[in-house]
Amino acid sequence: MTLTTARTARTAPREVRSDAREADGLAVASFVLGLLGLLVMNILLGPVAIVMAIVALARSTTRRGRALLGLALGVADLVVLAVLVTSNGTVSWSLTG
Repeated sequence: MTLTTARTARTAPREVRSDAREADGLAVASFVLGLLGLLVMNILLGPVAIVMAIVALARSTTRRGRALLGLALGVADLVVLAVLVTSNGTVSWSLTG
């Protein structure tokens, strides 16, 4: 019986580390998608970045700052989209005017 308990004690930190790594990956992915969303496909990447950042924060990521940046960039994506739709009447933008 102690052998089973020792085995369980050894596997538990791996599961915790796996969850932490997954949450860290979500935080980094939300940051990258939020950053990309400022340039292209902000209608899709902004909400995805917001959801991924919230999930990473809910799972207690060690990269809390990166998740918060992903959340802020996702919101900024939606703000840029709202400004573009209001000013141009379209979802696309160009540098030529």
